[in-house]
Amino acid sequence: MTTTAHAAVVRGTDSPFSFEDVVLDNLQPAEILVKIVASGLCHTDLAVVHGDLPGAFPMVLGHEGAGIVEEIGSGVTDLAVGDHVAVSFASCGHCLNCLAGREAYCTKFMMLNIAGVREDGTGTMSAPDGGEMHGSFFGQSSFATHAIVAARNAVKISKDVPLDIVGPLGCGIQTGAGTVLNSLNIPAGSSIVVSGTGAVGLSAIMGAKVAGATTIIAVDVLDERLEFAKRLGATHVVNGRIDDVVARIMEITDSVGAAYAVDTTAIPAVIENVVNATRFGASIALVGVGKPGATIPLGLVSGAGKTLIGAVEGDSVPQIFIPELIAMYQAGMFPFDQLITTYPFDQIEKAIADTQSGVAVKAVLTMP
Repeated sequence: MTTTAHAAVVRGTDSPFSFEDVVLDNLQPAEILVKIVASGLCHTDLAVVHGDLPGAFPMVLGHEGAGIVEEIGSGVTDLAVGDHVAVSFASCGHCLNCLAGREAYCTKFMMLNIAGVREDGTGTMSAPDGGEMHGSFFGQSSFATHAIVAARNAVKISKDVPLDIVGPLGCGIQTGAGTVLNSLNIPAGSSIVVSGTGAVGLSAIMGAKVAGATTIIAVDVLDERLEFAKRLGATHVVNGRIDDVVARIMEITDSVGAAYAVDTTAIPAVIENVVNATRFGASIALVGVGKPGATIPLGLVSGAGKTLIGAVEGDSVPQIFIPELIAMYQAGMFPFDQLITTYPFDQIEKAIADTQSGVAVKAVLTMP
């Protein structure tokens, strides 16, 4: 059945979003049609808009969708019409990494999540006149009233969990928390630095608290964000605008440096500070989307005795990790709902402006 969806379309680098109708393709056997209820706004969406990540324009972005299953493909057996789902990143399910439980490192990740096509190269949408329109962004393109999703990338959630908050669990929040709990697997009693207190960084801080870290140091340049970080679990805060970041972290850690770190900024000078503020043998995860051509000195890695990893999606298996995050939220251990500010879908430009200015930590667009 062909479906017409109302979508926010971006037609080129640094172009504004325009609201247009798009025509969705017929479902393939392993796909579902999701009526989107809400979708998180993520820095990765804006990275495509600004040209920091490649974009297949014109394109419908959005990759933190949540909604209700409206139709299922002939081969789908584990989901039914009416189920509530959160939608996460796309993976093929059959490459060596997927088979090893490392879906976040699917060898077809770029094709399935960035290129705007299915694994067979076909598109999921077109313009009403039959013209070109790229969808399937992160296997969903959830800046639309409806999305075609591979069933393997949808996570069934209980109907007592509000759909207007769960979308960001599919990317930003699972990335922050998962980087600490999965990628770094920090032990109780450890010390960690988190640079950048946006949604990903604050989720990392909450994850560190869940893990039992006893020294959790938040670094940012906005005092209000640092205060928020303290409410969510940070034991110490450092203002990078006015403090000597390395000296302050060394002071906090009795001159030995932190054992772990997460950088969410992808700013070379910030990363350099973070690496220099960690101890010999430290493990450091880099999760931000950097500007093209950004570099850090080789000396930060070579001979430093430190492990730097480029963590993707928090090393998460969404079908396992998203329910775990929801369970922690319901137990009062992971209050990710405090990060969220909701905006009507047609206020996407205001949501972007508020995110970039720091007014909103995690903007979520709600569909009419």
